[in-house]
Amino acid sequence: MSPDTPTPRDPAEQDRLHLAITELWEQRLSFNQLLGLKVDALDPAAPRLRFDMRPELVGHYLHGRLHGGVISAVLDATGGFALTLAIAHRHPLENTAQILHRFGRMGTIDLRVDYLRQGLGQHFIASAEVTRLGGRVASTLMRMHNDEGLLIATGAASYIVS
Repeated sequence: MSPDTPTPRDPAEQDRLHLAITELWEQRLSFNQLLGLKVDALDPAAPRLRFDMRPELVGHYLHGRLHGGVISAVLDATGGFALTLAIAHRHPLENTAQILHRFGRMGTIDLRVDYLRQGLGQHFIASAEVTRLGGRVASTLMRMHNDEGLLIATGAASYIVS
């Protein structure tokens, strides 16, 4: 590294970034808070969100199944979460404020959800993989499992990232 090359984010700034991303997803995004989303893993290679089943999330009162809209919303949020981590990883010279500014320009362009099984379980884990991170558009693949490890739903989404 030459003296003119900026140094990557230091560990303290990386910790601030992880704290800010966790706070953003769990507390500042009100809909995520309503869903009860919690950060389960901040690893850009394997990001995960988790939420517990609650009566407010039931879609079919006779069966106690998770509402399809909740599944869709969680998969969408998980794709955005994965992209935020991927963007932070791609721009290691940017500080927390700069990464959060980039998040502010993101938005969902397209979302496809495949409902594979009934949304039954005590809690659910959603994960995502960034399949493309371009300068303007990004794509993700998402999966949701229940507490028994059963695959409940998959999704694919495109996002504007600039």
